[in-house]
Amino acid sequence: MEINLLILFLALLADRYVGDPDWLWQRVPHPVVLFGKTIAFIDKRFNRSGHTDEEKRRNGFLAMLALLLAAAGIGVLIHWALTMIPPFGGLIEALIVAVFLAQKSLGEHVARVADALRNDGLVGARRAVSMIVGRDPQVLDEAAISRAAIESLAENTSDGIIAPAFWFALLGLPGLLAYKMLNTADSMIGHLNDRHRDFGRFAAKLDDVANWIPARLTGLLIAAAAWIVHGGKAAARSFDVMMRDARLHRSPNAGWPEAAMAGAIDVALAGPRIYGGVVANEPMLNGSGHRDAGAAHIDAALRVYSVATALFMGVLLVLFFLGLF
Repeated sequence: MEINLLILFLALLADRYVGDPDWLWQRVPHPVVLFGKTIAFIDKRFNRSGHTDEEKRRNGFLAMLALLLAAAGIGVLIHWALTMIPPFGGLIEALIVAVFLAQKSLGEHVARVADALRNDGLVGARRAVSMIVGRDPQVLDEAAISRAAIESLAENTSDGIIAPAFWFALLGLPGLLAYKMLNTADSMIGHLNDRHRDFGRFAAKLDDVANWIPARLTGLLIAAAAWIVHGGKAAARSFDVMMRDARLHRSPNAGWPEAAMAGAIDVALAGPRIYGGVVANEPMLNGSGHRDAGAAHIDAALRVYSVATALFMGVLLVLFFLGLF
């Protein structure tokens, strides 16, 4: 496991400072795009209107199981091939892992929302935030845009960085690829609409299980980062809000990093939102916090995010060296 920790540290380092090379993914499809196309094909082929609810649930379970086994199998083959070319195999594996992390790209996408609020007004900010959230951007004012960006930053710190890193540290490339396949499936078919309520049920439930530990770990990292960035009072508030409000969120996992971030920068997050013209009435996280969020609050969240991910890298390095002795 120690070698996985070192590879993961190198991958996070590369992703933090290099990120996703646009020139590459403009020429070849990103692996997650290929995952998405495979899931879309499976959905079209095995989730048909003529199927009963029971058949959809069965097909969804079997399809998800096959996708996970295929992803893990590819991970096993790649890892086996890389062991044949030491020491370069480990470096190549680190680059492969970096492809499945979203550290630099997530920070850049969220920072663009703050920049747009400052320079392009609501029109530009709505366009920028529509790239990272699913809610209707045209109904969002400055505060709602800012809250949406901060919520996306907090949730995706878990889904896009900590969770895939966790599963790689635990199970290597097979665990990482299986997690990314599952998380992609959840985002595509794990919905409670008429088409996917039954077919995507297993994917949604299993994704909740896979993110249970990473989400709570992310919340703790955010609280620790709040102490470094804003002091002990902010850290205590972050932890207290997380423990008190995380379960108010409709997701069993997203509430943990979001509540921790809400407390860290003392902003009220969540609350009523509109998706596809439908209002989702949800309670506020850190309801006593500032509700007039703006670009400065996004900046504050980004500072906490940067320190939280750096802390995670530091923890990995410490664990690696401890494992050597």
